[in-house]
Amino acid sequence: MTDHTAPIPVILDTDIGDDIDDTWALLMILGCPELDLRLIVTDFGNTPERTRLVAKILEHAGRTDIPIGTGVATSANALNQQSWIEGYDVSRYPGTIIEDGVGAMVDWIGRAGTPPVLLTIGPIPNIGVALERAPEIAERTRIVAMAGSVYVGYGDKPERDKECNVVNSPKEWQAAFRAPWEITFVPLDSCGMVKLEGDAYRRVAESEHPFARTVIANYKHWANRPSDEPEASSILFDTVAAHAAFDESVFEVSEIGIEVTDDGYTVPDESGRPVRCVLGWRDYPRFEGKLIESLTHPPT
Repeated sequence: MTDHTAPIPVILDTDIGDDIDDTWALLMILGCPELDLRLIVTDFGNTPERTRLVAKILEHAGRTDIPIGTGVATSANALNQQSWIEGYDVSRYPGTIIEDGVGAMVDWIGRAGTPPVLLTIGPIPNIGVALERAPEIAERTRIVAMAGSVYVGYGDKPERDKECNVVNSPKEWQAAFRAPWEITFVPLDSCGMVKLEGDAYRRVAESEHPFARTVIANYKHWANRPSDEPEASSILFDTVAAHAAFDESVFEVSEIGIEVTDDGYTVPDESGRPVRCVLGWRDYPRFEGKLIESLTHPPT
């Protein structure tokens, strides 16, 4: 999945506004010429507020050409980046916002000339609804997901955890596993310790590029940022999935039978659904360099 001569069309399904890594991933995608982001759909939780956050990010990034769809709302909770969008009037947004984000996703997949990547970096209520409406979409796309914990849990502990994106939508993942699309998981095994520290972080924090400035501004407003504000990012799980959407050569990938349990574990099982799992690294420095470049010096 490397050396593409044309950018790969991508639909991003995101719970942006909870953990900050979705914001890093979105801006990384915008800075990767290998990816052509065609649609962003907000998912899970307070999706109207997530849409408002995406709209402001795209304005700051100069990319209001990308449509935003509002997906399935499961709560009205405030976002962890709420202070950054305080006073932002989404009705004045110059781009396109689609109220039925799931419908937009289904429509776009149905008419895409080149099969897109459906990149999911949050819980997936939208995908469950999309499959109910149009199960044929699974024959026209593939999923790359930040999801699961196969052998390694949070904090690099040597036992699996109930990973957030799965435990908050296990029924939808079980439905996704019954569909015929190819699924690639980027689980905690590979992405659970990824962060920028020291000079790597400073290169982003001190950059004047709008992508870097937007991500750092959001990080400063993020409610869960450590109070001592170290010169380091938080864990950037979702950026690994963004990279996997266009280049797997930096990873160790294995196909494993996986069962999604009712309580949200992703358990290896020989009789389970075959899933391509990114379990380790071949070239972490190349990934890190790509992440920094995408935010600070993206190709034009």
